[in-house]
Amino acid sequence: MPSVGTSSGAALAQPQAPGVRYGPALTLLASLFFMWGFITVINNTLLPHLKSVFDLSYTQTTLIESVWFIAYFFASIPSAKLIEWVGYKKSLVIGLLIMAAGALGMMLAASIPSYGVTLVMLFVIASGITLLQVAANPYVAVVGKPETASSRLNLVQAMNSAGTMLAPLFGAYLILGRSKAGTAAAGTVLTEAERLSDAHSVILPYALVAGVLVVLAVIIAKFPLPAMQSTRGEAQKEKRSHLINPELFKHRNLVFGIPAIFIYLIAEIGVANLFVNFVSRPDIGNMTHEAAGNYLSLLWGGMMVGRFAGSAIMQRFDAGKVLAVFSVGAFVVMLVTTFATGPAAMWSLILVGLFHSIMFPTIFTLAIKGLGPLTEEGSGLLVMAIAGGALVIVQGWIADNYGLQTSFLLTAACELYVLFYALWGSKVTHAEPDLVVDDQNPFD
Repeated sequence: MPSVGTSSGAALAQPQAPGVRYGPALTLLASLFFMWGFITVINNTLLPHLKSVFDLSYTQTTLIESVWFIAYFFASIPSAKLIEWVGYKKSLVIGLLIMAAGALGMMLAASIPSYGVTLVMLFVIASGITLLQVAANPYVAVVGKPETASSRLNLVQAMNSAGTMLAPLFGAYLILGRSKAGTAAAGTVLTEAERLSDAHSVILPYALVAGVLVVLAVIIAKFPLPAMQSTRGEAQKEKRSHLINPELFKHRNLVFGIPAIFIYLIAEIGVANLFVNFVSRPDIGNMTHEAAGNYLSLLWGGMMVGRFAGSAIMQRFDAGKVLAVFSVGAFVVMLVTTFATGPAAMWSLILVGLFHSIMFPTIFTLAIKGLGPLTEEGSGLLVMAIAGGALVIVQGWIADNYGLQTSFLLTAACELYVLFYALWGSKVTHAEPDLVVDDQNPFD
């Protein structure tokens, strides 16, 4: 991302203040990316588990994930306003505590067990993650040189992928591995007693998650994070007075970036949520759900590797061009997944993780480039667009009516929009002075 001179009103970042090191802050923020990636992907092993516990169809199963992503739609704008009110640091702490409360609620849902309470608590956890997303993504993007923002966000998103890679192993061992449905052959019908026992297997994993989140909230509260300010005049403050500022829609990269995030999430979440059911099929991988959950870690591991590689690549090459190459690769492997069988279909689906790896952080940084004092609102809209993951229910409906393998054509179509955004939609228009690190007041 090349920087533009201040005379044109483009992005501006002040140099690092003498004696102020931002590395420790970025390291701590990377731990947040790890945790919300970890918790989000636990759902990928939780869904086949709940499918068995509550005897759900694919449509009903993906509806659970839809509720999760609907939270992003409702919580994003309030999150942006909360950040303006209490600041980035306090917002991160609040987000972690909200997530911890939801994790404790999941223990209650498993004890009853209750499908309705499960949906509510997943909504609560996702609302906390939404607040973290709105705060942490733009924060990482501006703490450093503007031209390496995509590289920097891909680097910390690689820690997000580390969480998503480990979560399936955690879930496969503590949820699927400790349940009758997770260790039985495909098609096994459970008794009511076995369903109840399987439901209780969720309690321990979420107790561990809640404890880690509380500890992390305490660490963030006591850590001296660098402060962030924006170059605002009175006119710029006036722009920020609207619920959704109309000035935002002058920025083409944001206008097309919002649907890019929305559509990309349909692809990512659809692949992840249906992975276990797809790979365990007799004509694909012919394995138990527990074994398929272990292979899911390879999908997310590919995303981690891709983000580390993407971070290095974007130090030398334009982020938009790199995004275009990765979107073409994702399109090709999804066609293989749709029309091949056996190991070829399974490994092509695993490989899409590598090509999906850079998409979210790169789209995000391209979309907020040049927003200046409107960055929080723009970030809120982009995180709201994560609600696109809720439309995974459409893929569930396609799977029920036309076949699980055919449903991946929807994923392939999503990759084409990302290609369009990379080549044309991400071009910056009406760039404004951007957020800067406050060198005079480096710590909250």
